[in-house]
Amino acid sequence: MSLFFLATAILIVGYFTYGVLMDRLFQPDPNRVTPAFAQTDGVDFVPMSWPKIFLIQLLNIAGLGPIFGALAGALWGPVAFLWIVFGCLLGGGIHDYFSGMLSIRNRGASVSEITGFYLGPTMKNLMRVFSVILLVLVGTIFVTGPAKLLASLTPAALDFNFWLVAVFFYYFLATMLPIDQLIGRIYPIFGLILIIMAVGIVGGLMAQGYQIPEFTLANLHPKGLPIWPLMFISIACGSISGFHATQSPMMARCLKNERYGRRVFYGAMVAEGIIALIWAAAGMAFYHGTPGLAAAMQEAGPGGVVNNVSISLLGRVGGILAI
Repeated sequence: MSLFFLATAILIVGYFTYGVLMDRLFQPDPNRVTPAFAQTDGVDFVPMSWPKIFLIQLLNIAGLGPIFGALAGALWGPVAFLWIVFGCLLGGGIHDYFSGMLSIRNRGASVSEITGFYLGPTMKNLMRVFSVILLVLVGTIFVTGPAKLLASLTPAALDFNFWLVAVFFYYFLATMLPIDQLIGRIYPIFGLILIIMAVGIVGGLMAQGYQIPEFTLANLHPKGLPIWPLMFISIACGSISGFHATQSPMMARCLKNERYGRRVFYGAMVAEGIIALIWAAAGMAFYHGTPGLAAAMQEAGPGGVVNNVSISLLGRVGGILAI
């Protein structure tokens, strides 16, 4: 497990070094009135504490992406750790920080409007179209993925279609209600559970003596698929994801002070990178290498792998909480 802990340590050190450098370059102004106060409307612009916003931001960006993507990327072997660590620190963290802070500086504007401010109306409209397509694709995965997992844990009467409707209805409520009514109350709880269960997975691996393969830059994919570009595409949310730019402005509208931006936006991305590391490590260790992981992914899919790993390492109750 030393390889995993080294990668985790680099992410944490990077937050306190490269993240600080980036913050100094942006020069957040603690005396500037943020949109949460300047445009308070009780719906989207609602002042909230930074720890709560951090947990909401983490849950917004770290759904199935850093879990399913990391498991798929782990098929190439320990080299996936390099992309998660350096992609997160140099790409994803910067992307999320600036998409959030630029929104704060532009009255809580969304990514398409921010693009229009700096690149003109043509690019604004192009970004609007791109954002809609991106959100439809991501939304589809974030509805069907949980529905499949929940259907596998519940009686046959509560099948995939039932959970599909239930999850979609929940998303509808979360979108339509004021941000502090549902998202502000429930998301921090699930964000905290996400962190606790990820740590639990690491503890389970250590307690049961699982070993991560030794570090190598060699391509260990059982089918020999090329690392470039496929591994980098497979691990998106755990390293860098344009989808996050659609989420950061939501929290930019609630942040009380600009000095909390690094903690929320860069910090949540680093936390997501750690979650991706955990699941990449769990995939390789639990199935004793990439061939076993590939066979499990082929047979049960990523949802089945998450189910199997979680329940095997954490027991039935802990596994259900993780899922």
